[in-house]
Amino acid sequence: MWCKHSFKIAQRLPKTILRDCHVTSCRSSQEMKRSVINVSPNTTEKSPRILITGGLGQLGTECAKLLRKNYGSENVILSDIIKPTEESLANGPFIFADILDFKGLQKIVVNYRIDWLIHFSALLSAVGEQNVPLAVRVNIEGMHNVIELAKQYKLRIFIPSTIGAFGPDSPRNPTPNVTVQRPRTIYGVSKVHAELLGEYYHHRFGLDFRCLRFPGVISSDPPGGGTTDYAVAVFHEGLVTRKYECYLEPHTRLPMMYIEDCLSALFQFLNTPNELLLRRVYNVTAMSFTPEELFSELKKHVPDLKISYKPDGRQYIAENWPQVFDDSEARRDWGWQHKYNLEKLVESMVRDVKKNFLTKRSLKEVNSYV
Repeated sequence: MWCKHSFKIAQRLPKTILRDCHVTSCRSSQEMKRSVINVSPNTTEKSPRILITGGLGQLGTECAKLLRKNYGSENVILSDIIKPTEESLANGPFIFADILDFKGLQKIVVNYRIDWLIHFSALLSAVGEQNVPLAVRVNIEGMHNVIELAKQYKLRIFIPSTIGAFGPDSPRNPTPNVTVQRPRTIYGVSKVHAELLGEYYHHRFGLDFRCLRFPGVISSDPPGGGTTDYAVAVFHEGLVTRKYECYLEPHTRLPMMYIEDCLSALFQFLNTPNELLLRRVYNVTAMSFTPEELFSELKKHVPDLKISYKPDGRQYIAENWPQVFDDSEARRDWGWQHKYNLEKLVESMVRDVKKNFLTKRSLKEVNSYV
């Protein structure tokens, strides 16, 4: 039976939010909020107009597909500074957008009547260490532009963070939502900067800033220069050559997440009502594994796979990152739940890489630390 207080809370929430949410006893208003499990867009409201920056990276194109499916192709504008593929152009609007050009971004927001801004543009950890000045410009100056733009035009803005936002002084197993961070890569420093600036703009100006700290995200797209990308490269190279040389030591444990869980968390978080968010920044994860554990599971599909280890500078980066992510606050506050474990992740990756990317091209250029 619903108590009167819980019923009042329910009246203030969209009906779609309460779907599949069964309340069996009288609880406090905060407990009622935390019982929300499925967050869906309210189909009675106007669909948001969404701009995705850095849209041709690992997350951008898949995020655009998901959002276009729910809000309509014309309402999701993909942008980047690199040339799009024919497929990217065919799936919906694409425009050139340089995040270092504030005036240009203003024109896009005004001309396309943007409501939400999803900011993926960034240099990843290993690449950033090789070009710190460029990482400062892209990861920090570019972020300043988009967050000021969001304030000026009252946009909902999502900026992803990462396990790289933590450092050697952080507790590693588990790493809680709020703790010492102090990263030692420019990538991590830029992410902590984005988290704190976004929270400041939220409290000072009322900006609807949202941020998820993602673990290593595993997808069938070729790796892009991150420290966790061994878990992607092994599928591309191992399925072709039946061998792989890993740049991390075999027992290096890191948090990971399959891209479908990543996108699910992003979509759910974007659609969570503000009153349910006790924080603006949340950890999310699905599993933690070592290279050895991943390769052991992959060998069930590729029995003749030969693995060797040659740790490089990325080993030092990984040793300063969390081993296990504590995302209990996301699960408590807005009902986050993952679907993919290690076994299901490997099955999906083997299937998708065989289907879409199985070629003779070696990924040595990606797997080498340059």
